[in-house]
Amino acid sequence: MAKYDFPTEVIDLPSKGKLYPESNPLSKGTVEIKYMTAKEEDILASQNLIKKGVVLDKLFESVVVDAGVDVGDIFIGDKNAILLATRILGYGKDYQVEMTDPSSGEKQKVNIDLSKVQVKEVVEDTLNSENRYEFDLPLGKKKIIFRLLTHKDEIDINAEIQALNRLTKGDVVSQDVTTRLRYMIQDVGGNEDRAYINNFVKNSLLARDSRALRKYIQEFTPDLDLTFNFVSDVTGEQEALDIPFGIGFFYPSEWL
Repeated sequence: MAKYDFPTEVIDLPSKGKLYPESNPLSKGTVEIKYMTAKEEDILASQNLIKKGVVLDKLFESVVVDAGVDVGDIFIGDKNAILLATRILGYGKDYQVEMTDPSSGEKQKVNIDLSKVQVKEVVEDTLNSENRYEFDLPLGKKKIIFRLLTHKDEIDINAEIQALNRLTKGDVVSQDVTTRLRYMIQDVGGNEDRAYINNFVKNSLLARDSRALRKYIQEFTPDLDLTFNFVSDVTGEQEALDIPFGIGFFYPSEWL
């Protein structure tokens, strides 16, 4: 008898399970997900979820069926791999999207082969299941201890940012960068006090140090290489561009 009433696939995680403790089923480096059904199409079509900006989160939570897996524990790079696999299983590998040609400024339709997306190269020996990593700020000379973000962290961060926007009616500068840094940084120069860390991020972290830390974390994090080779129809120039990864990512070409 089939385990489920729908087909499933086991996919490899970019982290190879190295970010999870041995007690977590994700430590095996794979996860079982379901093919999208009409239920998931209801999620994608929900105007309420789209308006709240949580439609992809709800889709992600719906397709993970691996027993014992708490989706909140899944790290962001692994989450991206699950969403990519879900798109390919649901609607195929071809992703047609209209983009702006950076060399001419003209709109251009491109077809991206999602099956060619590769896992980003990282130094696996630096990863650990304690989720604590070090970085020395080049200007401030302080040692930073940071952690990588999970799906639950993303939900909490987005909720905090949206709450601030509602409270201020959008009349203040966005705090996306500082909010994410506050969630990631666990220790500044040996000080783990949250009030101190929050104040440091907001008032003392130099822009060059902030950029250097975020660049290091981006390069360090197990993830997909979500870029593709864009070729201009106008000039013939080639450039590596980011693959658009919003809700439109899940609309097959015949819907456009």
